[in-house]
Amino acid sequence: MNIHYLQHVPFEGLGSIANWVGQAGHNLTGSRLYAGEALPDPAALDWLIVMGGPMGVHDERHHPWLTREKQLIEQAIGQEKTVLGICLGAQLIADVLGARVYANEHREIGWFPVRRTSEAADCALGRVLPEQVEVFHWHGDTFDLPAGAVRLARSEACENQAFIHQSRVLGLQFHLETTPAGAEELIRHGRHELVPAPYVQPAEAILGRPELFATINTLMTQVLQALARAT
Repeated sequence: MNIHYLQHVPFEGLGSIANWVGQAGHNLTGSRLYAGEALPDPAALDWLIVMGGPMGVHDERHHPWLTREKQLIEQAIGQEKTVLGICLGAQLIADVLGARVYANEHREIGWFPVRRTSEAADCALGRVLPEQVEVFHWHGDTFDLPAGAVRLARSEACENQAFIHQSRVLGLQFHLETTPAGAEELIRHGRHELVPAPYVQPAEAILGRPELFATINTLMTQVLQALARAT
C-alpha cells in the first residue's frame, strides 16, 4: 500500500503513525509543504494522511501551498482514496467537503476527554473508539460537520471532534499520534499559547502523565487498522 503524508511544520510529524506504517510494511512517502516539496499524483496513492499545524485553512496569503493542498485532498477524495486528517488536516478535509471552518469558542490544549457519539456505533470506525477516552488536543479552530459525514466524537469544549465520510475519509480534531517527544516539540514551539484558560493546561500537566501517550498511540494503531479494513 502506498501511503503519502503532508507535513505543514517541522515539529508536527507522523508520530506513532510511522511505527504502524513500518510494521505493516507499507510504502511511505511525504511532502514537507513548509520546505516547498512537490505534491504527489493522487492516482499513485492508496492513502493520503494530512497532519496538523499552527496555520488556519484560510491562510493562503501566508501559505500559498494551501490552495494546491486543498486541490490534492479534493482529488484524493474524488478518486476514492483513503484520506486521514489530523487537527489542521481534519479542518482541511472539512473545508474541501464544503463545511465551515472557524475559531472555536475555546482553545483546547492538553489532555481532555472525548466521548463517542451514539451515531458512531453504526460504523466500524466509530466502534473502535471507546465510549470515553482522554486524548491530546492542541487546536483553536473547529469546523461544522460536513454534509453526509457521521460525527464520531465530541468533547465538552468542541462539538465536532471526529467524523467519517464515505467510510474512507476520516477527520480527527484531536491527536492520537503524539509521542512524548512530539509533545515536547509542540510545547517548545507553541509555549506562547499555554495561557490560563478553561481548556488549556500548562506544560507540566501535558508532560506529567507519560502513560497517556502509550494509551493514545495504541488507539491510533487500532484506528489505522480499522481504516485499512474498511477500505
